[in-house]
Amino acid sequence: MKSSPLRLGFLASGNGSSAEAMVEAIAGGRLAAEARLLVSNRRDAPALRWAEDRGVRARHIPTLPNPERADAAIAEAMKAAGVDLIVLSGYLRRLGPVTLKAYAGRILNIHPGPLPRFGGEGMYGARVHQAVIDAGVSESAIVIHLVDGEYDHGPEIARRAVPISPGDTAEALEARVKALEPPFFVETLQRIATGELALPDAA
Repeated sequence: MKSSPLRLGFLASGNGSSAEAMVEAIAGGRLAAEARLLVSNRRDAPALRWAEDRGVRARHIPTLPNPERADAAIAEAMKAAGVDLIVLSGYLRRLGPVTLKAYAGRILNIHPGPLPRFGGEGMYGARVHQAVIDAGVSESAIVIHLVDGEYDHGPEIARRAVPISPGDTAEALEARVKALEPPFFVETLQRIATGELALPDAA
């Protein structure tokens, strides 16, 4: 299938590892996309530094002083940059109604555990992996889903199982999941770009 370049915008609160992997995949010809903008709510986020180093437009838009103003600013910045798909890469803020409406069905997040059982408010990072281990299940999963107004609630787009070994700790599981997340996100976006995988409202 012919690839149609995706015009990507990224939201990151920290390292933005998945976003960085996407930018590297674009440069390497492995992802049919353009990195249009990276926004962080934290001025000291490492993601802002690597984005600037790689020539990706980067902006700091704080959310705490005025969440409503930040919501409008994020939506406007993404539209001005020509973004048609927003990727959350470790963005630890709930998106506001303006951004959600402007990019309805066009915001993707990756979750480090099976949804819906191991999702919801407060379920991120090590908390997810500890909950999975405590539940005694045989496998975890990485889930890519659309973002709506509730935490970890939007329709699932893609899932990759992560087997749990006997004696696994939350730390060991977290390390395996973190290593798998960026390439899985890149692979999923490339499937979207080629038309192999359709977003629900773009079928």
